[in-house]
Amino acid sequence: MRATLHSRKISTRGQLALLLFAAMSFVATLLTSLVSRDEVTTSGFDIRTVLLLAIGAGALVLMGSVIWHKGSVAKREARTAKAESLQLRRNLAAAEAIIRAEPQVLIFWEQGQAVRIVSHTLTDVAGLPESHTEILRFGQWLEAASAHNLKAALDTLFVDGRSFSVILKTIEGGILEGEGRAAGGRAVLRLKDISGYKLDIARIDERHSKLARDIRSSRALLNTLTMPAWLRGSDGRLVWVNAAYVAAVEADSESEVLERQIELLETRQRKAVVKTIAAGDSYKARVHLVAGGERKAHDVVVLPVENMTAGAAIDVTEIETAQGELDRQIAAYDRTLDRVETAVAIFNSEHQLVFYNAAFRRLWSLDPDWLATQPTDSLIIDRLREIGLLAPVVSHREWKAQMLACYRTGVPLEDVWHLTDDRILRVLAEQRPDGGVTFLFVDESERFALEARYNALIDVQRETLESLNEGIAVFGTNGRLKLFNKAFCDIWKMPARKLAELPHVGEVIAAAQTLHPDADTWLRIGRAVTAFLDERETFSGQMIRSEGAVIDYALMPLPDGATLLTFADVTDAKRAERALVERNEALVAADRLKTNFVGHISYELRTPLASIIGFAELLASPFMGQLNEKQREYVADIMTSSKTLLAIINDILDLATIDAGSMELKLEPVGVRALIDAAILGIRERAVRSRLTIDIAVADDVNEFMGDEARMRQVLYNLLSNAVGFSKPDGTVKLTCWRETGNIVFRVEDDGIGIPKDQISRVFERFESRSRGSEHRGAGLGLVIAKNLVELHHGQIEIASEEAKGTRVTIRIPEQAIELPKSLRA
Repeated sequence: MRATLHSRKISTRGQLALLLFAAMSFVATLLTSLVSRDEVTTSGFDIRTVLLLAIGAGALVLMGSVIWHKGSVAKREARTAKAESLQLRRNLAAAEAIIRAEPQVLIFWEQGQAVRIVSHTLTDVAGLPESHTEILRFGQWLEAASAHNLKAALDTLFVDGRSFSVILKTIEGGILEGEGRAAGGRAVLRLKDISGYKLDIARIDERHSKLARDIRSSRALLNTLTMPAWLRGSDGRLVWVNAAYVAAVEADSESEVLERQIELLETRQRKAVVKTIAAGDSYKARVHLVAGGERKAHDVVVLPVENMTAGAAIDVTEIETAQGELDRQIAAYDRTLDRVETAVAIFNSEHQLVFYNAAFRRLWSLDPDWLATQPTDSLIIDRLREIGLLAPVVSHREWKAQMLACYRTGVPLEDVWHLTDDRILRVLAEQRPDGGVTFLFVDESERFALEARYNALIDVQRETLESLNEGIAVFGTNGRLKLFNKAFCDIWKMPARKLAELPHVGEVIAAAQTLHPDADTWLRIGRAVTAFLDERETFSGQMIRSEGAVIDYALMPLPDGATLLTFADVTDAKRAERALVERNEALVAADRLKTNFVGHISYELRTPLASIIGFAELLASPFMGQLNEKQREYVADIMTSSKTLLAIINDILDLATIDAGSMELKLEPVGVRALIDAAILGIRERAVRSRLTIDIAVADDVNEFMGDEARMRQVLYNLLSNAVGFSKPDGTVKLTCWRETGNIVFRVEDDGIGIPKDQISRVFERFESRSRGSEHRGAGLGLVIAKNLVELHHGQIEIASEEAKGTRVTIRIPEQAIELPKSLRA
């Protein structure tokens, strides 16, 4: 606006000058014209004077006109400037209102002038000073890094006019945004609080800076270590290795390792690492690696870090060698201490238990898990007091301090503890070079109580001997009697008073010969007692005295050179034994008679039964003439009943043969499928009448086995016959066969009425037959014969049943026959 006014002033003055110049030119022209015409006034005035006056007057008029014009122009300009000043003040007020409306600190620099803080409306920022003077001292309230960054940005702004925007952090943790702008010779710095995404960005930037710093410092630290360290990306490739890794794989630089992906771990080891990391665990293992051309032991640690893994290999060769040697020495030391009977406990300078042997654990019966926590000796003493092993004392604290004074004084301790369980311990404690103490607990109970126990043992021994029904006599190495009991006196009718004199064995034998005058027996006994032989014999026998008493005797040499003689009166036992033998012989004879009777009757019944069957078949034949319906029915019933009776007789004969031990199997290769077909043929008609389905399943690998085909057919027929007989109409009977660990397994199942649980144990008993609601009738011999025939084949038979749900019978027959000697078979 000032430039505009200046141009306007120049324009007005020019106009006035032009007017003045024009007026003067006009007057000069006029005067020249008059002079040239020689027109001079008559008044006598000099023309030049008149000319000068005219010029002066014109100049005055002109000057007055100029002054009047200039005054009017000045008034007009003053009014305009006033209006412009008012507008400028309004604009300035609006600008200040806009500046103060936003919380900020506005700092203004102008060339050649001092810095000014135009606005400070920013509050609630931790660490931001309120004083204008203190704000300009950035290094006092900003963190060092933020102050440095702001100074560098301001220097660039002042020199190059380059704008900037930085995130600043106060010492107290506040976060600001600093923006710098330049215009001509002026610079403006605006500080304002940040929020929202900018605050998040600031925090992220701060974390990034911290993480970058940590990474740089960590990598610098790892590069100084002598252990190889590495980082792998999510794809399993190496992304960083330290200098020790480069040296271990004998590479020239880190870039070469990363470019060629040179691995320190072997393939098998890397697979183990990948498997462990994939399971979400950290991998820690001691492996042997080739590092620097040598194979050494390393502790390899690999940790999952988000989608990366970090690993390190620590050379533990020397540690492993030293540890191995130390472990061997400690193990040998521990084994030695574990074998001694003295309880040993070693405590370190901190009074903590660092070792105890097996005798210590047995002595106090303390929890091994609790001992593994390394309790102090004071705690152990308190625990022994709590469980009631230590005898009460007047002052437990003083007594415990006296026991543990060895730590302080170094004087060895020797004391005797009387435990509440009557044990007596001798306690020894001696200080170790490392400041710890070794305690020894020697159980002296046995030594102190040896005499009492010996006397008690003698008393118990005598009471025991006296309570025995057997006569006991112990002779010493000199042949004289040392011990005897009342039963010995009673058996040989010898007075205890005489035996108390401890006579020689010869005198005892002489007294005993009055009841049993068998010189050979007594001579052998006398020699065994008095002989000096390297190998002393042990023998026994039986004496039958003249009055009928039966005496069992036994002679046994004792370890101390003495001889033990025992005599037992078994007269009553012998009588009972004879009675049992006689009764057993009678039972055997009765059983033999029963077997012979059954066999004889069975043979006698078979002949007429065969005739009945033959004549019935002859009557049913059309050659004998036509029978009416009722006659045919009677003949069919006769044939059916006769065949059933014949089957029962055959079963009885088989059982008799088995009981007599005279049944021999004709072992030969038996085809499984042919065997099953033959067994099915026998029950096919009954199954059809009952509308049963026979389901047969044979494994492909089942062919044949060694056995008696006829007897195995009889077994399967009996099992299938039972299954058909106890099945419901329209039911199913299953026959399954497969191989199993050297056996051929047959299984017969039905869905019939089943067997009650209380009767399953009796199904293999003879003549155990129950219809249980079915129409099946039998003598109860089918399962018994099947069981005996299976066992003759060295097989097994099992039965499982549930009432109203069916029965399952399983037999296992060895594929290869097992031959037993005739002596064992008999």
